[in-house]
Amino acid sequence: MIEIQLGLEDVARTRFAISPLWEVVASVRVLKGADEHGLHRAWVEQVRPRLAAADLDLGPLFDLVPVPTRSPWAGCVPGFICPPPTTPLPSLDVELATVRATPPALLRTTAEVPPARMAALRADPAAELGRLADVMETYWELALAPYWSRILTLLEGDIRYRAGRLVEGGAQHLFADLDPQVTWAGGTLHLEHRTVRAGRRLDGRGLLLVPSAFVWPRVFCVLDEPWQPSLRYPPNAVGTLWHRRSATVSDALAGVLGRSRATLLTELTAPASTTGLARRTGMTPGGVSQHLKALRTAGLVSAHRAGREVLYARTRIGETVVEAAGAGSPPSTAHG
Repeated sequence: MIEIQLGLEDVARTRFAISPLWEVVASVRVLKGADEHGLHRAWVEQVRPRLAAADLDLGPLFDLVPVPTRSPWAGCVPGFICPPPTTPLPSLDVELATVRATPPALLRTTAEVPPARMAALRADPAAELGRLADVMETYWELALAPYWSRILTLLEGDIRYRAGRLVEGGAQHLFADLDPQVTWAGGTLHLEHRTVRAGRRLDGRGLLLVPSAFVWPRVFCVLDEPWQPSLRYPPNAVGTLWHRRSATVSDALAGVLGRSRATLLTELTAPASTTGLARRTGMTPGGVSQHLKALRTAGLVSAHRAGREVLYARTRIGETVVEAAGAGSPPSTAHG
């Protein structure tokens, strides 16, 4: 059991943030076997072949994210590869700049990291941290960027939900359903842990709450100096993240965009290539490409290079448009 004591100043300074960098690290844990319940199976099945086809040396990143084992330190992640964000929604570039600038004194960990990897980091911090950041950026483009709009929608939805809980009933109400492993009593957060027994006072530093799509069913905490005390927890409704929504086209959306563009936007429940969309919709690849260009210009679709192919995905605006149109109009399955 880990006990985190929050004083009045800590409660007053409690805030939320989203961390693209942490999602990089947490998703690597999933690829290395931390998803025993199969929550992210659909994502894994799409991403593994893409990473293999890219033929990248992912060692600088994967070595620093331990494979889950029975060791009490196997779940630990070196703090220096994913420091808590200092703003509510930093870009990945900003977070990677922090990694590149990590002071050598912070290159330490109790996690099960290959000694050779840590020795290389300490021998030439600037070069090795730069290499690590470059690998993280490439991994992001292949594994997470095409899905980020969907992930971000989930995380922001959780923050809105938590903010409502705080308004309704204060800190006690906020933490009451954060996660089954977390309980709040008498100004203290109790975090269940199978092997670690510890108590921490925040001493006015406040607590950073970071919803994470890939952390379930775990909760991770950051309590050591010099980082901001943080709790990384599964967001509300995380189980729906990869559910394939109905690909039927609403008449309302077709009336605004035209049937073909509405069909393509609706079909993008997951990132897809021009060829894949053409095969699924019966349109020609040339026609699909032309419509996607128009949707991208309108800000409804984004494009991400993944190895030799380009994957298209709905943007946050695109997600909102599809959901709003679906809620306001009966669906139609006709293509045109």
